Amino acid sequence: MEELDLIVESVNQDMEGALKHLDHAFQRIRAGRASTSMVQDVMVEYYGAPTPLNQVANVSVPDAMTISIQPWDRTAIGPIEKAIINSNLGFAPSNNGENIILNVPPLTEERRKDLAKQAKGETEDTKIVVRNARQNGLKELKKLDGVSEDLVKNVEATIQELTDKFVKACDDHLKTKEAEIMKV
Repeated sequence: MEELDLIVESVNQDMEGALKHLDHAFQRIRAGRASTSMVQDVMVEYYGAPTPLNQVANVSVPDAMTISIQPWDRTAIGPIEKAIINSNLGFAPSNNGENIILNVPPLTEERRKDLAKQAKGETEDTKIVVRNARQNGLKELKKLDGVSEDLVKNVEATIQELTDKFVKACDDHLKTKEAEIMKV
């Protein structure tokens, strides 16, 4: 009986992890306003080692359309600009010798549709992970010996309920993000 609970808990944890990953992926997809999360995954080549941007500079948002990056070491301005350009975020960095300014252009209708499509792709990938977690749980169930068929059926039903719940949560997250993206 304890093994069955462990299988259900493992499946639940895998699905929760997938949903957290979806939330993180949605943070990187911009929805019109400037946000520090847009550049959180930028890695800067700093003294020969790839370093997250927030560890070499202070990143702030002075207004809705600007991201300001103030390096703690002025020699890092060049590598930071290079990392931003290479990250394919679509920003053209400009610097004044002390700060790097990223102007976030307003989204065009076409770009909004592309971002909505990207969000939908992330959601589909997350649903695949959720379904794979279900498959793995069912495989673990089949490996168990000496468990009654009724218990196995009940656990299979529980795993399916979890799957349905997380797939619906993915769809709900997508609807919210699409509304946020398409809002002018």
